[in-house]
This record gives sequence, structure tokens and C-alpha cells, in this order.
Amino acid sequence: MTGLTAKDVMIEEVLEVRPEWSLQKLVEFLVENSISGAPVTTEDGELVGVVSLTDIICHDTLMEKSSQSYGPHEYFLHTLESQFAPQEIQSLHFEHEPLMTIRDIMTPTIFRVNENATVQQVADTMIRSRIHRVFVIQEEKVVGIISAADMLRVIRDM
Repeated sequence: MTGLTAKDVMIEEVLEVRPEWSLQKLVEFLVENSISGAPVTTEDGELVGVVSLTDIICHDTLMEKSSQSYGPHEYFLHTLESQFAPQEIQSLHFEHEPLMTIRDIMTPTIFRVNENATVQQVADTMIRSRIHRVFVIQEEKVVGIISAADMLRVIRDM
């Protein structure tokens, strides 16, 4: 294992997502590609964050907690029924929650290593930062990704 670098263990095919994608599109993308996270890049290739299943779960958990603090909307409709005619109630327009995007839930902190970083340095970055993936950078461009599963393959193949 001595002498292995990030370049030796990285996956070169980096699947990226866009900040304006909906959460539904993100989930479909992750499932279709059997991955748990991806870098978030702009149209011109700028790395602006990372998004993972953890971000989706945290978002859903927070949304569920906040929605529990309000009573069901039927309560309000029942109250309206006693004050307004049915035609007036039907003319009311109820706004739905705005469409959430990757930008809304992504983690803007990006953990990166140079392609010449040793496997030990990669592991140290992942352990210290408590993350499951790092991006391999060469001349400020993402050239690869290393996940926790990739690091486990290194250990297995020792």
C-alpha cells in the first residue's frame, strides 16, 4: 500500500449534478447510477458543492419535523366552510411548497486532495472530516473521485 496515490485509486468517471436539478431528479440520478452522492457543478464546470443521500435524508427529516408543528389543512378548510360559501372556497388558490433544488440541500464545503496525495493522506482527510468521498483535483479541475468504498477496495487488495 506504500506508494499508492489518489491517482491510483480514484474513479476517473465523475458523475456530476447541477444545482438547479429537482430533488426528484437527483434521487433518480443516484439510483440509476448506483451511487450515494455526487459533485455539484455549474454549467461551466465550476465545482460548487457536493450532495449525497445524507443531505436528502436530513432535508426530509427537517421537513417532516416542521410539518408536524402545524395542524392538518383540513382544520383550516373546515373553519372556512363555516364562514364562506362553497363557491368562494373553491376560488381560493392554495400555494404548494416551492420546488426544492439541489442548491437548497447541497453541502457547499468541498473536500479535495491532489492526485499525488498518498492513500494515507486521503484516508486521513476522510476520517478527520467525517466524509464518504473526496474529489481529486489537478490544476483546479476535478479529475477523479474517491469514495469510502474505493478505500475499502484498497484495504481488501493489500
